[in-house]
Parts: sequence; C-alpha cells; structure tokens
Amino acid sequence: MAIYFVRHGVDDEGYRGGWSQRGLNVEGYRQSEKLGIYLRENQSTFQIHRIVSSDLQRALDTASEIARFLSLSVDSSNHWRETNNGVIAGMPNEIVNERFPGLYFSSLRMDERYPGGESPLEFYSRIEETFKRLCEEQSTKNHPDNVIVVTHGGVINVVYHILNGLEWTNKNTSFPASNTGIHKVENCNGQWVLTLENFLEHL
Repeated sequence: MAIYFVRHGVDDEGYRGGWSQRGLNVEGYRQSEKLGIYLRENQSTFQIHRIVSSDLQRALDTASEIARFLSLSVDSSNHWRETNNGVIAGMPNEIVNERFPGLYFSSLRMDERYPGGESPLEFYSRIEETFKRLCEEQSTKNHPDNVIVVTHGGVINVVYHILNGLEWTNKNTSFPASNTGIHKVENCNGQWVLTLENFLEHL
C-alpha cells in the first residue's frame, strides 16, 4: 500500500505561484508526458489505481497527462493546494515587488496571513489534516490500492517534516522536490514511511 506524491511540472517563471491558476509551460507538459509514459511502462512496479490532484491548473495539467497514459480519471481537490498567497497569486514578480516589497512566504510570521490569503500556520494545519485523512482512507478497505497525489513543492515539504517527526516553520530549509519528481510513502507495519525520495528517472 503506497501513496506517491508528485510535484507538478514546470510553469512560467516570473510570476508568484501559490494559488495562481497559471498552467504548465511547454517544458512542464513534456515533463508530465514523460512521467506518464514512464508510469505506464512500469505499471507492474507502481501499480497506481487512483489519481488525486490539487485543483490548481499547473497540478491539473500534470495529473491529466499522467491520467492520459494510465487510462485513469483525476479526482481534484482544493485541500492539496499550495499556500494561499491571496491577492498576489499569479501576479508578475515585478508588480509584487512594487506593491508589496519584501513580501515572501519566509518573511511572514507563522500567524501572519498573506493579504487576502492564509498564514504559514494555517497552511501547515490544512496539509497536516489532509495528509492524515488520506493515510486513514488508504488504511481502510475502501482504498487498498496505490494512489498518486499531484500537488506542490510546499505541500510535499510539509509531508516530509511530518513523516520525519520534524518541527515545520516557513523558515526551514525545504526538502528537494523537483518538478514531476516522485516521492513514495508506504505503510510498513502500521507506520507511514518515506521509501523513495525525489525520483527522476523518467527525465
């Protein structure tokens, strides 16, 4: 029984991410296509039966490419979104720097919200709850199959901290999570553990 986490493919630089609804660029589509082909060719190893995705466009684009090769549907959810960065989501970096100088995720206090968005603490709590709920679902008879979750770098970083028993803050160094990298979490003797980290053989 396994959960595979995948970060979305590359999107255009120069814009703030977070809850941006900008999709993949050409390179991001190519990465996602390669991942889909790789998973299809190695289905006996990965045995993926379900695809869950953040409902932000860059994640949905990636999940749709994977689904195309595995002949699966995609269940989208706003629970797997990146940090809600409010009014600056999708805004060009140059404009953000003019209107909100010095505003970055790491510059916020843990309880300080982005303008119109959420705080680092709220983001962590959302992902912690969502991850624990998925683990519980996978541990029941309803979902004994392997699932792939297409999400975002910040989300995967929180999952790493939870699994490694580390305190998370918005100022911590992030664990590696490359675009379309695969991270495998398995249930071993009742404990969820990381067994594959940032796997990129498909690229």
